[in-house]
Amino acid sequence: MATRHLGIMALVMLLASAPAFGDASPGERERALEERIESLERMVQQLLDERGEAHAEDEAVRGEMEQLRQELAALEARDAEKTPSGTEFNFTGFIKHDMMYSRYSAGSAPPNSILRDFHVPAAIPVGGETSATDFDTHIRETRFIFDVQRPEDDLQAHLEFDFSAGTGGDERLTNTTSPNIRHAFLRWNDLLAGQTWTTFFNVGALPENIDFIGPAEGTIFVRQAQLRYTNGPWQFALENPETTVTPFGGGARIVTDTASIPDLVARYNHDADWGQFSVAALGRQLGIDGVNGRERETAFALSLSGRFDVGQNDIRWMVSGGPGIGRYLGLNTANEAVLDADGRLDTIDAYGGFLSYRHLWNDRWRSNFTLSAFSADNDTDLTGMNVTKSAESAHVNLIYQANPHLRFGLEYQHARREIESGDSGNMNRLQFATIYAF
Repeated sequence: MATRHLGIMALVMLLASAPAFGDASPGERERALEERIESLERMVQQLLDERGEAHAEDEAVRGEMEQLRQELAALEARDAEKTPSGTEFNFTGFIKHDMMYSRYSAGSAPPNSILRDFHVPAAIPVGGETSATDFDTHIRETRFIFDVQRPEDDLQAHLEFDFSAGTGGDERLTNTTSPNIRHAFLRWNDLLAGQTWTTFFNVGALPENIDFIGPAEGTIFVRQAQLRYTNGPWQFALENPETTVTPFGGGARIVTDTASIPDLVARYNHDADWGQFSVAALGRQLGIDGVNGRERETAFALSLSGRFDVGQNDIRWMVSGGPGIGRYLGLNTANEAVLDADGRLDTIDAYGGFLSYRHLWNDRWRSNFTLSAFSADNDTDLTGMNVTKSAESAHVNLIYQANPHLRFGLEYQHARREIESGDSGNMNRLQFATIYAF
């Protein structure tokens, strides 16, 4: 290439250095011109020869590059047969905006009550003589999900946030809300370690409600740290222990944070053409540090749940209960145990369940009809008369699926709570939601 450039430069210089013929004789001019032409012809031939060699060199380089491309493609195809594409990163979630009118029959819910945003059975006011109506709106169910997977290693990491914690600000100016960790776990093959839904909870049975939970009285609902092993339809887990206790004679809940062994869960799942079924057993050691030292009590619970497919529609259900089920059922409507006069733990029996029917009117419209109930068997000589005896709710909604990512929902909810003294109160709520899932 350099030789070719030099030849071109020499040709230009030769043309530029042509002699002036003003004073020369005709013969001298002819001889000079012939010499110039011969020199030019030699130079042009040399340039043509060099160009041919360069063209040949270019063709050889192109051939080598094409061969390298083919070899690289063959290597990539061979690697693709051995392993998937590698690490996969996914960011998903949804933005949810809620607006709700709530009417309480027995007094208003306090401004900072979680009941103003989500249905929590134990928070429904009872015993009041006047009713109250409140309007609330928020985005606290908005959710962000980060998921990383390496299929070749069967390895997954999952991190999920919402804004339900209710900390970080107020409604005066900016309505700021702090992120709240829902799930943070890793999974390798059949082993899961981290925080996620308790293995005692069959999430697939939960109905589609506009309220955050829906049948709150009758469902298991706990997220906590755990170590879980899955073997086919079987799951076994060691989970975070925690005990909630009612003081002798009643009073504010005691959260003990006292445990020497984890909560133990075993669960069996069955999937079939007609739907799915799950049975889960829970074994626990309750504990509290009292005046007589550390008190211990054993608790057990059972949960049955499932889904029956009826054409495009389905029926979802759950029944759970046992002595000391406590915080696992009904958003801790009843505690696990109550202290007796000697400071010893006495377990509280509690039971609950729900039934929900999901109906698709067409490709865009669907509805859910849900009934939920809870009951606690309190020893009122120990608990007093102000603890929750029973709670129920009914939900009906209409959901419009505008497109695969955007939906609107309207739900009416009637909920009632009664305490052991006989006082009761109910809540009627109309809730509208806009949800964009991405």
